[in-house]
Amino acid sequence: MSRAFYLSGTVFLFLALVLSFISSISLPYLPAIDFTRVHFNGVSLASGQDSLTQVRWGIWGPCIYDEHNIRTCFHTGHAYAFPLETVQGQEIIIGSSWTRGLAIHPVATGVIAIAFGFAASKMEHGPLIASLTSFFAALMLLIAFAIDIALYAFVHHEVAKLRDVDGHVNAGTAFWMTFVSLILVLLAGCTVCFGRRKESGNDAYPMMSKTSGGFFSRFRRN
Repeated sequence: MSRAFYLSGTVFLFLALVLSFISSISLPYLPAIDFTRVHFNGVSLASGQDSLTQVRWGIWGPCIYDEHNIRTCFHTGHAYAFPLETVQGQEIIIGSSWTRGLAIHPVATGVIAIAFGFAASKMEHGPLIASLTSFFAALMLLIAFAIDIALYAFVHHEVAKLRDVDGHVNAGTAFWMTFVSLILVLLAGCTVCFGRRKESGNDAYPMMSKTSGGFFSRFRRN
């Protein structure tokens, strides 16, 4: 039974690692993987470009879509700012302080990879280290998810300032990947930990049976 828990925990960690790795790449390298996106009903920009229909935020840069569904991505690196000014003179800015924290996602991915490595290893204390590392990774993912929520809430607040603009803010694919990864890592930490305790409990009884005839055997009747 303990082996089944180990296997389940390892599978959970592997799935969490894949999801977290994909979300860590995000925009602009994977256009479909973003944390927050806004759908506009055509916004005329002050720069004179085609009407803006969508904006997506990733870790390493944003992407915009025009009325012809042509995507333009900016390779800015993390901690970038995104200003938006309409032809009516309305302006919002998503500052770098709201995107800087997204860089914690690759760090959390690295911690999950370490936990998976210990879970898949044959080290004697591998399951224990994997369980503890899984809970640490869960803490990192919880912080990352809180940052994702903060970005989503701030973008929603700023878009609401644009008068006469129909904008809908939605959580992106990477947002939900992070949430699922958090659940999987928590399950992995619990199953590996429970499996180790069960294995230790099974080992305890034979040890007691072997040693029960030591000191107290002196008082037995012949």
